[in-house]
Amino acid sequence: MADIEVPVFIVGGSLVGMSTALFLGHHGIRSLAVENHRGTAIHPRAAMITQRTMEVLREVGVEQIVMEKSEEQFVQDGAIMALESLAGKEIASFIPNLNEGVRDVSPSLRLFITQNLLEPLLQRRAHELGAELRFSTEMVSFEEDRDGVSAVIRHRDTGETHTVRAKYMVAADGSRSKVRDRLGIRMLGHGVFSKSITIYFRGDIGPLLRGRSLSVMYVVNPVLNGFFRAEKPFTSGFLAVHWLGDPNNPVTDVSKDLTEEKCYELLRAALGTDTVPVTVDSVMHWDAQADTAERFRQGRIFLAGDAAHVMPPHGGFGGNTGIQDAHNLAWKLAYVLKGLAGSELLSTYDRERRSAAGFTVEQAFSRYVNRAAPYLRSENMQPLENDLNIECGYIYHSAAVIPDSANETRVHMNPRESKAMPGTRAPHLYLEKDGARISALDLFGGNFVLITGPEANAWTECASAAAKQLRVPLDVHAVGKAGLLDPGGDFLAAYGISPAGAVLVRPDGFVAWRAKTAEGASTGRFAGVLDSVLCRGAQAETVASNAN
Repeated sequence: MADIEVPVFIVGGSLVGMSTALFLGHHGIRSLAVENHRGTAIHPRAAMITQRTMEVLREVGVEQIVMEKSEEQFVQDGAIMALESLAGKEIASFIPNLNEGVRDVSPSLRLFITQNLLEPLLQRRAHELGAELRFSTEMVSFEEDRDGVSAVIRHRDTGETHTVRAKYMVAADGSRSKVRDRLGIRMLGHGVFSKSITIYFRGDIGPLLRGRSLSVMYVVNPVLNGFFRAEKPFTSGFLAVHWLGDPNNPVTDVSKDLTEEKCYELLRAALGTDTVPVTVDSVMHWDAQADTAERFRQGRIFLAGDAAHVMPPHGGFGGNTGIQDAHNLAWKLAYVLKGLAGSELLSTYDRERRSAAGFTVEQAFSRYVNRAAPYLRSENMQPLENDLNIECGYIYHSAAVIPDSANETRVHMNPRESKAMPGTRAPHLYLEKDGARISALDLFGGNFVLITGPEANAWTECASAAAKQLRVPLDVHAVGKAGLLDPGGDFLAAYGISPAGAVLVRPDGFVAWRAKTAEGASTGRFAGVLDSVLCRGAQAETVASNAN
């Protein structure tokens, strides 16, 4: 008999494992996460948080505190540029302002926050929502059967062991995932192209910034290639180093035979001066690689985060992609565990997230080549796409989406152009609800939501009846009627429907289905839509052919 029984067991309690526990708790599902480390992150790795990630943190009630902590740590809206050194001349500007030109697509902003500050915020909220996280605890073994997963966990210090029994298991145990290896799941892609290091240091580098607002500072000179991040008040930060020497014949194993004196030498070369006293606090060794797992699911076990995909830090997409994995998977596990969806809904996690993550991995690799490693350039490399397409514009194709057209195969698009096309993130615009200004995105994140035009009585009535009949929780919002107004008159165009049209939005904020007009509205048809996107019942096999 198991000592611990829980619906979902999570291996790994760092950023992605903790996020998985948080999102499951948001949907009312208990989980246990175990983490080999003794606590949350100790290294102040600076993570860029994308608008989409901030949106999902907004959904679970932690956006505001993350913004406040970021403001304490980092310059907001800084530039991303390349320099010969911090004291030297500027070479190129990649992004002049972190949020320039993107404020219209989201109620949330991009920002930086160190992982050792972010994780405790997520941990606290996950605990409030019923999750249990055990640190200094490793998973010793696991076995899957037709009804669930059994695992043995052990406390690192006491040696005490417990047996965990869960319906499902999520492997968020990092790039060297033991779960993935045990399952025999291969990583496919570019492999390791640098044995990189990150040097964490203290020193007053503020004068070298010369009043410039810089978020990321790439360094390109005859000694090294890497990048800086610095925290307020600019007396600490880190230098990541990818390769050394001649760019036509680089030394890509920076980690080998590294000494303390070499670290100081690299710091001085990157700073461009030896007049600033610096102290090296610690050094992290890591592999720069760009790979995606060949599958994200095997039976009752799911891969998420670095266990499922690894990418270079260029673009800041790694942790964000893992959080999106957790957000996508959590509601699906919740709906299956509550009996609201068929088990096949869980297969859509692999289909949706492997495509989105694979695209992101390739874009991160292209940025690495473009910004740091031109010697890796090849004809097969993906062309650079707009950052917005990567952050908010990936498109899902799966059984949990009923497309407008069977010919729609794009994997990304600019979110300004999506118009609530099925498979895309529901668009942001500002509405007025009961006198208060809200984003349309604030209506999503719990139940399925039907959002309609002001003349869509046919859809609101039949949808409510169908949801009641199928016992599926559904929130219905008619935009333009009392209580929910569209002051700017932008809703219908943003969502691509007529005043009588309707859009069904999933709990993760992605569009499941759209009817541009009232044509064909009936309780039976909408029941078929719900059955289809929840992968339950025979109607799911044919309803797509009846979509507008």
